[in-house]
Amino acid sequence: MILTALSYPPIRTLHLGGFHLSIHGVFIGLGIIGGGWIATRRVARAGGDVVAYQAVLTYAVIGALIGARYLTVPAALLNGAGWEALSPLSGNFSILGGFTGGILAGWWRMRALEVPVLPTLDASAPGLALGTVIGRLGCLAIVEHLGKATSLPWGYGVKPGYDLAPQHAALECTAAQAGSNGLCGVYHPVAAYDLIGAAVLLLVLVVAARRISLRTGQLFGLWMAWYGLQRFLLDFLRSGDATIGPITWNQLSGLIGGLAGLALLWWLALRPSGDVPMSNAADAARALVADRGSGNGP
Repeated sequence: MILTALSYPPIRTLHLGGFHLSIHGVFIGLGIIGGGWIATRRVARAGGDVVAYQAVLTYAVIGALIGARYLTVPAALLNGAGWEALSPLSGNFSILGGFTGGILAGWWRMRALEVPVLPTLDASAPGLALGTVIGRLGCLAIVEHLGKATSLPWGYGVKPGYDLAPQHAALECTAAQAGSNGLCGVYHPVAAYDLIGAAVLLLVLVVAARRISLRTGQLFGLWMAWYGLQRFLLDFLRSGDATIGPITWNQLSGLIGGLAGLALLWWLALRPSGDVPMSNAADAARALVADRGSGNGP
């Protein structure tokens, strides 16, 4: 029995004068700007090379857009899609693919500019979490990433006439098809769960950076492990995604990322004592300045 449910009509577009903007795209853009802003401030406060970091960010954003589109291709092919799955202008986008493409492209640019990788990734970790929080607001606005049916009071109730995100078209109904409660169904708001988890992660990263002695790279490893495993667990609540055995493609991606983050944390913890632990993220960012000045990588 469902006592109540959260419900609001999806907001697909933002109207500004004669412009019609995708609300989802607006929040993705704001997430990139917000995450890049906080990361740049962290580098600047530590006396790092902001110009070099901005160059890295430019490549990272381009890589993120490519990765977000093309990490979804294996799932589309598993669902029976043809060559149209390779089109850059259609199909789904993946936040995990965006992170993968952005980090790889940023890493390539860091190596070209001789910017030390691990301190730079540490400086970026809180920005990655903040960008996720902001971006997920767009998912909530358009009602994307609904999960399995639920009777929990915070489930999202689909009402007749709601125009949901395309992948949830099957959940829509007419007034004649609605249940006795007037709803087409009530589903887990997985995007809201992901937003809350990312917000908690952001708080943990900020506290860890200020109060815990970490080796260079461990702040990024913490972000990677937490968010990857978070996505792996949350996607058990989703339905309709392409599967590989008992798990979905997104879960496999999250699991690989989460385990890689744990491996990075373990490897950094076992590094020789000559690799002096950094007392906080600001010290790690200062290592960026020293290493770049000497021309050495991490």
